[in-house]
Amino acid sequence: MVIMGVILHAIGGFAAGSFYLPLKGIRNWSWESAWFINGVFSWILAPLVVATLTVSDLWEILSSVSNAVLGWTFLFGLLWGIGGLSFGLSVRYLGMSLGYGLALGFCAAFGTLIPAVHDGRIVILLTTFSGWVVLSGIGVCLLGIALCGIAGQLKERSAIAAQTNQQEFQLGRGLLVAGFAGLMSACMAFGFSAGSPIADAARVVGTHPLWVNNAVLVVILLGGFLTNALWCIYLMFSRGSWSDFMNTETPRSKNFSFAAIAGVTWYLQFMFYGMGSTKMGDYEFTSWTLHMSFIIIASNLWSLYLKEWSGAGRKTIGMLVAGILVIAFSTVLIGLGNYLQGATAAH
Repeated sequence: MVIMGVILHAIGGFAAGSFYLPLKGIRNWSWESAWFINGVFSWILAPLVVATLTVSDLWEILSSVSNAVLGWTFLFGLLWGIGGLSFGLSVRYLGMSLGYGLALGFCAAFGTLIPAVHDGRIVILLTTFSGWVVLSGIGVCLLGIALCGIAGQLKERSAIAAQTNQQEFQLGRGLLVAGFAGLMSACMAFGFSAGSPIADAARVVGTHPLWVNNAVLVVILLGGFLTNALWCIYLMFSRGSWSDFMNTETPRSKNFSFAAIAGVTWYLQFMFYGMGSTKMGDYEFTSWTLHMSFIIIASNLWSLYLKEWSGAGRKTIGMLVAGILVIAFSTVLIGLGNYLQGATAAH
């Protein structure tokens, strides 16, 4: 069961690390126009279609749970959306690779440990050998993320040395923003925790356990869509970029298609995340660390394939490869911890 959970998280991480590729094909549209269409497909249409096809009596389930459950699940989705928007500032102060590396590191740590503290499962971590193996895996994951971040910083330093314009690098402020972005983005994990009664209700009416979290995603992603949609609409009207959709001189059909493909691919990450988390047993809270780890592995492998690291020195590439291998090893440790916990429970 645990092995299948890790495989499903790997597929979700690959989707998350790959969704930006179609966005590169969009031409003559502003960022907010492309992101809004991407969001309609990833946060509204895809969750509704998949949940309708896989969850029995979806609307009856959502109407049967309490308003408090729906409200908290929606709120965590909204906060998660704020986290996604704040990633931009961490990149501004720390650079692309270091900003994303640190923000995802904070996100992995917050998203794994805080739910465990909230529901009492932290005791399992601190009092069992399998729990310490999982904690070691989390620590190794953060080490790998740090190595990837250092590699990114080395790459950016070499790029800056070859250019006349200097990047605005502010480590202290960047750390604060990356921590905030990580904490807010970790609200996705909190949303799954708050929405567990929705998943339970789906299971009661006969939904296969593998699909029960699809009902939760409908509520979480609606909150995330609201945050991002409001910001995109504000930018569209303040910059006049709403005219992108009317401009016949732009490849509108192609742009819509690329944005739609990106949105559906983006949604798949959390569909597989929800599926994988159902296979993790008592250590379901480790799902977030696995998700972050596989995102970093996939995105860095794509960056190597696309030659984004061309011109980087041997030391920089070595640091990047080391970080990816360390993150991969962390997933082995977390999987081993889950296996040991399952074996202990069986006895």
